[in-house]
Amino acid sequence: MVAPKLAAALLIGLACSGCVTTEDLRAADEARCRSYGFRVPSEAFSNCLLQLDLDRSAERRARFDRIDAGFGGPPWYGWRRW
Repeated sequence: MVAPKLAAALLIGLACSGCVTTEDLRAADEARCRSYGFRVPSEAFSNCLLQLDLDRSAERRARFDRIDAGFGGPPWYGWRRW
């Protein structure tokens, strides 16, 4: 009885170990922009953070497009929608 519960707990722990919180992501982005030489209260620093976020969003869209392409895309591809 203990083994299945332990296995489930280990699997949940393993699944969550790859999770990154928004605070961790923001701190990593700030550190990256600082490593490029941008200073915190500047417009260039804000633009750097914005660009990192836009790059992440574009990568996410591309990943979902690849998933959709693998399944033939959404059902309305190729249909005429009037």
